[in-house]
This record gives sequence, structure tokens and C-alpha cells, in this order.
Amino acid sequence: MIVYHNSKCSKSRNAIDFLREKGVDFSVVEYLKTPLNKEELKNIVAKLGIDPVDLIRKGELEFKENFKDKSLTNNEWLDAMVKFPKLIERPIVLTEAKAIVARPTERINELF
Repeated sequence: MIVYHNSKCSKSRNAIDFLREKGVDFSVVEYLKTPLNKEELKNIVAKLGIDPVDLIRKGELEFKENFKDKSLTNNEWLDAMVKFPKLIERPIVLTEAKAIVARPTERINELF
């Protein structure tokens, strides 16, 4: 299990605490320090079963300044997340077969 984590995000920290309390083995990827590449994002979006635009945090300044009111292709949204990783919704919890955005934290139970 992998948690794509932003340490400044309380929801992300809650997801890690939740997994620790459950005694689950997992690794953490701080995606702002170790940015994801396009292929990794494609894999995550596929496991989430969503379009890339649905993984975008539309309240972020980078979105408002660069993408508000724009219609981009899936590839262009993936490129945007590579360039501006703060746009990526969090936390994402990934297994071999599936992924979820852990909002609320209890959604992690869907992976068990």
C-alpha cells in the first residue's frame, strides 16, 4: 500500500494515522518533494477509475491562475499535475488493484 501524501494537509496526516492504527504496512510518497511523472499519474487515475480532471484541486492558486475556465484534454491535465503537483487531490491511497482519495479518511476501509 502506498500513500501519496502532503505533510501540510491534515486529511493526509489523518490517513497515515488511520493506517498506523490499523497496523497496515504502507509506504509514503511525499509527492511535493518527489514529484510524480505522467506515467505514475496515469496509473493512479486508472486505479481511481476517474478522469484526470477529477483529481484536480480546483481551489488551489495554481488552478485559479492557470486553468480556471479552461477545457483541457486528459493528457493536458496530466501534464498540468506534473508541472504543478499541488493540484493533485490528496491523500491518495494505492494498492496493487485499486486506489482511493481518502476524503473522508474512512474511505480507506474500501481497500480492505
